[in-house]
Amino acid sequence: MKWGLPWPGKECAAQAEDAGASAFCAGEFSDHNAYVTSAEMALATSKAMIGPGIAYAFARSPFVHAASARHLSKHAPGRVFLGLGAGTLRMNRDWFGVDASHPAPRMAELITVIRAYLHAENGERIRHSGKFYDIDADIRAPVHGRLEVPILVGAFNKAMLRTVGSCADGVLGHGLFTDRWWDEVVDPQLAGGAQSAGRDPSSLRRWGWLITAIDDGDPQRAIREARLQVAFYLTVRTYDTLVELHGWHDQVDAIRAAFRSRRPDTIAEYVTDDMLWAIAICGDTEQARTMLKTRARLPDTAFLSPPSFLVGQRRRSHYDAAATRFAAELN
Repeated sequence: MKWGLPWPGKECAAQAEDAGASAFCAGEFSDHNAYVTSAEMALATSKAMIGPGIAYAFARSPFVHAASARHLSKHAPGRVFLGLGAGTLRMNRDWFGVDASHPAPRMAELITVIRAYLHAENGERIRHSGKFYDIDADIRAPVHGRLEVPILVGAFNKAMLRTVGSCADGVLGHGLFTDRWWDEVVDPQLAGGAQSAGRDPSSLRRWGWLITAIDDGDPQRAIREARLQVAFYLTVRTYDTLVELHGWHDQVDAIRAAFRSRRPDTIAEYVTDDMLWAIAICGDTEQARTMLKTRARLPDTAFLSPPSFLVGQRRRSHYDAAATRFAAELN
């Protein structure tokens, strides 16, 4: 397993690169932009892959995604990837003010148009006429030239996973992905999508986030904060199919009831050991090693992600450093 981190900052990233980190990724929210953070990563690293993981796909035009990739590649040639995520219907409608209907075919078409911009040679007119995008770009400035940038998608449901298989370069798995989810849902859908497009499923990248909280000085706190992150993710109904697969209905009902009661700090109480061991790596170093050994289907490249729900930046930095030491010992 290769490993990386969600962007931990320049100092920690340098230590992580020296320890063998192969990639850094940048999420985004209302106070941080995935492409801006990716620029920070490009300037502060020298070997690892860098890119958004994920950027909100439909909040930007194909031109903007492609231009961002080209700009990043000037500072980190050969090291850029694009990780795109559809976001929820509510976010797209109410936060971004954009149409996100039919997300799977819209994502497929977006990827096609991004690639058209990235693969264009100087002087080549870029044309695309589809259901969601109508492009006729006659860009005369000599800024083009074919650029290969892997495009990965943060896919969860079956339709989007099939889309990944048919047209993307790989998947960026959610932090909730379990061994069973990889085996019984992700791989079959990727394979089905790839085969429908005449592609080899084995060529797809299977990257993903892995909730990681290691603290030899206070392992119980690390365990509790990992439980908090798992519970917070499970407040979202998008992930109900995973809940159904594992039979976690009662626990998730309790998590959501506690969350609605405005006592979010209590939701960790309803994450069982079975749930925690299926999803996260946490506790002291010894327990983390044991948890890692019990996992049969980790991502090919795992972003060791510190808990963030009700966890401050200083604490997350502590987890980043611990994850770096832990991963370095595995190499």
